[in-house]
Amino acid sequence: MAAQAYVLIQTDVGKSAQVAEEVGGIDGVIAAHNVTGNYDVIVLVEAASMDDLGRLVVNKIQLIHGITRTTTCSVVHL
Repeated sequence: MAAQAYVLIQTDVGKSAQVAEEVGGIDGVIAAHNVTGNYDVIVLVEAASMDDLGRLVVNKIQLIHGITRTTTCSVVHL
């Protein structure tokens, strides 16, 4: 079973639309949405393993200009 997570993203002021568009183009990103509240963008990601998912977040998503902070919430099947 593939690993999935929601990545909650905070951005610099005025950068949320650009960040959501860039993140949405990354392989492994299922959906990227602009939202209101404590976070500016919420992204659903999927990878073959938790290690691959971690690499996706650290090596691709966190490097996008305009992102100030991410929080990753792993999906669990209870």
